[in-house]
Amino acid sequence: MTTFFDQVKEMGLKQAAIAKVDEAAERITAGMNVGDIRSALRGDEPRRPNPRLRPHADSFWFHIRPSFYHTEVTHIYPTFRLGWLSTFMFVWETITGIILMVFYTPSPSAAYSNMWNILSNVPLGQLFRNMHRIGAEVMVLVVALHMLRTFITGSYKKPRQFTWATGMILLVLTLLLSFSGYLLPWDQLAYWALTVFLSGAEAAPAPAAVNSNILLILQGAPSLGAGGLLRWYLFHVLLMPLILGIFFFVHYYKVVLHGFSLPPGREEIGEDTAKRVPRTERTYFMPDIFTSELMWTAVTTLLLVAGALWFWDAPLEHHADPIVTPLHVVAPWYLSWSQGWLKLADKTLVVGFIPLLMVSFIVMPYFEVGKSRRYADRRLGLSVAFLFMAVMFISNWMGSPEYRVEGSPEMEVIQEILPGEGAGTMLAVPYEYLTPGTYSPGQEIPGNPYLTRALEEYQAAMGRHSCTLQGNPELDKCKSEGTGRYSNNSRNTAMLDPISTLTIEEIQPNLSTLTLRFEATGVDLDWTSWRHADSNYEEECRFVNKDC
Repeated sequence: MTTFFDQVKEMGLKQAAIAKVDEAAERITAGMNVGDIRSALRGDEPRRPNPRLRPHADSFWFHIRPSFYHTEVTHIYPTFRLGWLSTFMFVWETITGIILMVFYTPSPSAAYSNMWNILSNVPLGQLFRNMHRIGAEVMVLVVALHMLRTFITGSYKKPRQFTWATGMILLVLTLLLSFSGYLLPWDQLAYWALTVFLSGAEAAPAPAAVNSNILLILQGAPSLGAGGLLRWYLFHVLLMPLILGIFFFVHYYKVVLHGFSLPPGREEIGEDTAKRVPRTERTYFMPDIFTSELMWTAVTTLLLVAGALWFWDAPLEHHADPIVTPLHVVAPWYLSWSQGWLKLADKTLVVGFIPLLMVSFIVMPYFEVGKSRRYADRRLGLSVAFLFMAVMFISNWMGSPEYRVEGSPEMEVIQEILPGEGAGTMLAVPYEYLTPGTYSPGQEIPGNPYLTRALEEYQAAMGRHSCTLQGNPELDKCKSEGTGRYSNNSRNTAMLDPISTLTIEEIQPNLSTLTLRFEATGVDLDWTSWRHADSNYEEECRFVNKDC
């Protein structure tokens, strides 16, 4: 075996170094030296035999990618790059999640303080948490849109039924992977969202002994605590990614085996020519697809980082408290449809129906007899798809607090202005603008635009939940009740003749209390919240953009 020193004696140092670099490049790329890489990036014709094809046979990373594509599927339509973007988001979540794992301990006594340590002390900790959380939201959305695109273009039809089935499994795993991370901060949002989810285990249409054992497995104990947090942490960082990775490679293998389906109008009815790509219509992975994906990777990374920096913050509520239920506990947006169904139907019926719905989607391609993928021939299927989307949008709205869920009027005002959990108007006012004093709704504070704007929203909230403010049309009926509240079928609408004030008091340096006082017929309530100068509640420029 020729050593590097022998090469130096024979070729000289420069040529020996170049040969060594070429050798390393060929090992990494499974056949392409530095010159081949440079020519591919320049768009030059390859040498013969074409070294750009070898990575797809010999490389660990590229063997699941086809060496060339039909030019028709390299445009934005029909794939919209959603399959690639789903893969990218999984990689994104893996990288950001591993970084966060370094600073996290899955224990109720440490998890919440770990989160504040990440947000406050770890360099770029808040950025990485925001990127991980926004990545989870985007991944759910992208995978769902990918499956929707597959259905609308008819790409689930023969011979791709099993590819569709693995895609549906990946969608379910993506939902579970995102939701399993909900508990990890061990705050009120995490604790009660999972508590509502686990209540479904008790209502499943199965024998009580089976339900109780499933609940015990998911909780790790008779009640949600240290065992449950550890189990959901292992679900999130080990079990779910492992299962998802297995189905991901199976899905990619089937995609390469059958080829990317062409646009519906490109093929004859009943034919599938995705694997028969004429030489004149081929676009090779190296360099065209590879450089295109590099570009999309850079653009997507830019958008995610910008979103995490300036447009979106991952929420963190108060420490989990099993004896205090927050007002308006809601499911994540991608599961709020199930919460909407629970408001209308029996829990056992809903919990039993959801798995049946999932199974029906998985087996649907095996029972559909239509051969045509053309839109004009699939009016019924497309109508069902759009009807299903409409139902899901309505169900998601039904899962929100706006539909058939409302507390007493004064608590609704508190929820909007100074909530115990979640974002609120007064929580968005920068600490230095919380001038001590007692204020009325709508009061103007000279030189304090943030507090003035907050008091305006305070007045608007009082108007929405009062009989006597802002010309409430239910005034007469409200007064006739004589209890200070008027109720109809969906909402508690009003307090009668309310008097409300906001008191800000600095009790020690950098620590203040905010107290909402309510007095009305049948209402006498003080609500106090604490604010620290370093509480990190503010949402910059939310109120007075012109002064930012």
